[in-house]
Amino acid sequence: MKRLNTILPLLCALAAVLATACAEKPKPRAAHAEWGYDAVVYEMNVRQQTPEGTFAAAEERLPFLRDLGVDIIWLMPIHPIGEKGRKGSLGSYYAIRDYRAVNPEFGTMEDFERFLRKAHEWGFRVILDYVANHTSPDAAWVTEKASEWYVRDSTGAPAVQYDWTDIAKLNYDCPEVREAMVDVMKFWIGKGVDGFRCDVAGEMPDDFWTAAFTELKTIDPDIYLLAEGEGPNLHADGFDATYAWKLLHLMEDVAQGRKSATDIKGWIEEFQSEYPRTAMRLMFTSNHDENSWAGTEFERMGDAAETMAALTYVLPQGQPLIYTGQEVGHDRRFAFFEKDSVASWQPNRWTDLYRKLNALRHDNPALAAGERGGDAVYMAGAVADVLAFTREKEGNEVFCLFNLSAAPQPVIPTVAVGGEWIDAMTGRTVTVNPGEERQLAPWEYRILIKN
Repeated sequence: MKRLNTILPLLCALAAVLATACAEKPKPRAAHAEWGYDAVVYEMNVRQQTPEGTFAAAEERLPFLRDLGVDIIWLMPIHPIGEKGRKGSLGSYYAIRDYRAVNPEFGTMEDFERFLRKAHEWGFRVILDYVANHTSPDAAWVTEKASEWYVRDSTGAPAVQYDWTDIAKLNYDCPEVREAMVDVMKFWIGKGVDGFRCDVAGEMPDDFWTAAFTELKTIDPDIYLLAEGEGPNLHADGFDATYAWKLLHLMEDVAQGRKSATDIKGWIEEFQSEYPRTAMRLMFTSNHDENSWAGTEFERMGDAAETMAALTYVLPQGQPLIYTGQEVGHDRRFAFFEKDSVASWQPNRWTDLYRKLNALRHDNPALAAGERGGDAVYMAGAVADVLAFTREKEGNEVFCLFNLSAAPQPVIPTVAVGGEWIDAMTGRTVTVNPGEERQLAPWEYRILIKN
């Protein structure tokens, strides 16, 4: 009997192991949602999108954005803004008082739900700005929850980071905070949103993101997750895309004559050696931070602004971003804490530019983001200020030729890029003759297609 009592637990344990081994394994999730690979992201600043600054008015902009070729609408935070420590008259979107409510400045929850429904009907995916690092100092949690929900300073008050005097930092050593913040994402997924842009993602622990996304993907395997941050660790955490901040500042240096095309190549090689092949890198010449605090792309990049915008559409693993107003060449800084809408939405040459660049992305598999697109194969013999490369996938080949300088530059095509191409920006047939030198004008670029 004693021997039987000893053997039975072992047999039960063995049976459990065998049952686990024989059970159907969960299907691995694709690296990204299928709809993300050729997508163009549009950052919608609801406050400045229309004179009214409401969801109802923004809804009227959807046909324009559909015609432009936008795929993902990223809404800056839509929640009520705190009053304690408020900056300006309207405050920062990122000082959130209630994660489950809608800022009355924009309308009601019903207005948001209608906007989301209409956006989906137009074929957009909609992602919300998710601010997990902090709340406003007068959020209900500050007084309703235990003190350990917040990081505290030496006086016991909720801690303030940097010069963000209108926020209170959450404490991720507290398990209840983690649970509450995952529940926030579940709430909005329940409303039908398609993913999140996660503010200052590097400020939260990696294991929070890993656990949160594992849980969320059991609800919706197709959610898209964008980190405002850089680092391969964020992709290991489960993010689909990360910001290419370093590229932005490098493009600014090139535009101002401090760096060259050689440095762009160096950055590509560096990030591809560190990041997974599946990583999507969000590439941009502006966003809400850059526009309001560092200046417009025209201030920072001058005559190179258009060239750099085009570059964000063709670099390996990249996913392009358009910020509110860029599609009409908006050339001033938005007052971040005030109502300061785009002066005119009259289509112009910038609208035409972005429409063509968006079509370029959609029509050419070689330019897909993450692991789906082709690698950059550099044309031999290009001078230091010229970035010349091809990308090829599934028989689709794109030849990119960029003069990244304020001076004319010579180009001598090699046999590898010879032949007939279609100019993506003009639709004209172009014959590239190997060995035949031509001059690229300052900041001139050509994007040529061979199918």
